[in-house]
Amino acid sequence: DPATLHYLGNLIYILSYCCLCGLEGAPVTLSYNYSRDAAIGDYFFWYRQDPGEPPEFLISHTGTETLLLQKVSGLIFTVSDDKRRVDLLISSAAATDSAVYYCAVRPTVTGNSKSV
Repeated sequence: DPATLHYLGNLIYILSYCCLCGLEGAPVTLSYNYSRDAAIGDYFFWYRQDPGEPPEFLISHTGTETLLLQKVSGLIFTVSDDKRRVDLLISSAAATDSAVYYCAVRPTVTGNSKSV
């Protein structure tokens, strides 16, 4: 079950997954609803996973829509005006795009900065 995949490496925590459904050749949007306002220190990583295979990195960006790295062409990401939703658009879906998709985030550490 993809929901049990809690982290990838030691910094990136899996937050959401969804299955891609759409018409071949049509645009398809995957959405992730963030628990707080996305900020410059938030890094989003999108992956896809075929059955029996490890997750494959697609694209990464910040919470302020700065592209970090894009491995697969034809992908467009956006952050909603209220900073609570991150979308990934597959501009022209193909049958080979059928997979489980993950959105992972590395959040900024906030809170008490006192030394112990």
